[in-house]
Amino acid sequence: MNIGFIGLGVMGKSMAYNLLRAGYSLVVYTRTKEKASSLLAEGAVWAETVASLAKQVDVAITMVGYPSDVEAVYFGEAGLIENVRVGAYLIDMTTSTPSLAEKIYETAKKRGVFALDAPVSGGDVGAKNGTLTIMVGGDETAFQACRSIFAVLGKNIVYQGKAGAGQHTKMCNQIAIATNMIGVCEALAYAQKAGLDPLKVLESISQGAAGSWSLSNLAPRMLAGNFAPGFYVKHFIKDMKIALAEAERMNLQLPGLALAKEMYEQLAGMGEENSGTQALYKRYVNERHAH
Repeated sequence: MNIGFIGLGVMGKSMAYNLLRAGYSLVVYTRTKEKASSLLAEGAVWAETVASLAKQVDVAITMVGYPSDVEAVYFGEAGLIENVRVGAYLIDMTTSTPSLAEKIYETAKKRGVFALDAPVSGGDVGAKNGTLTIMVGGDETAFQACRSIFAVLGKNIVYQGKAGAGQHTKMCNQIAIATNMIGVCEALAYAQKAGLDPLKVLESISQGAAGSWSLSNLAPRMLAGNFAPGFYVKHFIKDMKIALAEAERMNLQLPGLALAKEMYEQLAGMGEENSGTQALYKRYVNERHAH
């Protein structure tokens, strides 16, 4: 099976590597060719355009930044939908809007092409280790057909329902993370103010009822002063905006999410938009911004 991969950022590059190592032949395209060099050295094939990639593959996977990027890659004469063969599979693994996932699905269906929305969770570590959580929307038959590909990229793979359901599920994931990140930062800030050894505190609290992925994986990075992105602040803000807009459409109030978004926007305003989400901790340890 020929797989095309578009978008080789923090997550995409590791995911593409895992597909190559699993023995799939891989065609790649990304806006900055340099980002593909290590994959090309391992045997991936470069495509000059989205359209030329589309013509060569049975399955095209996209992992780009924003819904606007997804739109640019999928639609129009030079886009994926117009250029893949009938019966091909399109898998968007970007976290994007549920309505865009539905639009891709409907447009692809008219051309006899299968589309799945399959956003992921698990950060840079999950992408490297092939242990991502993958939440999938679209036709169940298409999901089953692509299951072996998902199995290379992740461990917890759940079919969520019709087109858009994968994206809605990812929003639930981001909503749960948003206020949890505030809790993790505040717990650590409290530990430090109380004169405790925060690593020892983590030993106690990360195993109990307070346990979370962020507490286990990101709190140690916070304490080490490591704010490199496993997941960008700017992308997290994008996700929170999508979730709040969707909630509004459903007449649902999410004050915790609104607070987290506001705090992250202030963080971005401090020049941290390209840091990892764990940089929220800087608000607490940097006295100027502690009030």
